Amino acid sequence: MNRTADARPRPPAQARIAALALVALAAFVLTALWTQWARQDLDWVQATLSLYLHGPWGLALRTAYCVLAVAIMLLAWSLHGAHRSPRRSVAAPLLFCMAGLGLLGVAIGDSWLPERAPLLAPLVHGLAANTAFLCVSVAMLLQSWYLRADPQWARWATAGWWWAWLCFALLWLHVLWRGPPRGAGQKLVIAVVVLWLVVAAFQLWRRGRHDASMRAG
Repeated sequence: MNRTADARPRPPAQARIAALALVALAAFVLTALWTQWARQDLDWVQATLSLYLHGPWGLALRTAYCVLAVAIMLLAWSLHGAHRSPRRSVAAPLLFCMAGLGLLGVAIGDSWLPERAPLLAPLVHGLAANTAFLCVSVAMLLQSWYLRADPQWARWATAGWWWAWLCFALLWLHVLWRGPPRGAGQKLVIAVVVLWLVVAAFQLWRRGRHDASMRAG
């Protein structure tokens, strides 16, 4: 048995969760891109991503939604536990969890409600989707603001703060301005959110690896 290898500390739980979140985010992105290419019956510029939840590859995309929702919740609490900002609060992770529940509501509701309760399905979908978008955008702003007060996170958090504001502005532009294609506008907002989550997860993973290396040294 290699005693030297066994003596090396494992990365903290936050880093392992961040790695899982990165895998989940990659799975969501790849599944979403695949459905855009595979569904030739839909115009990706006009069709919102939710339309791809039905028909061919719909189950795969609904599953990716659920995986993404769980990843967001775990990442939120890991980020909350990984910094020591004086502004630290549970508001951000709770909002992230609400966004995750909204995603789950979209994925699960669109699985059976359209057939069993066709009049209720649009209401549930709209409420769940709006909850997901609004809560995740506000959570990104809050989490970035918290992290800016932690010297170890401040450099990235400043960029994350402005990126979160971009997401917030794009979301409301998509809601209030009906001119641009609905599908492209919604997917742009999703892409901005996912990129923020990817970078946040990567920063958390890298910091965990760094902390483990420091303890080993």
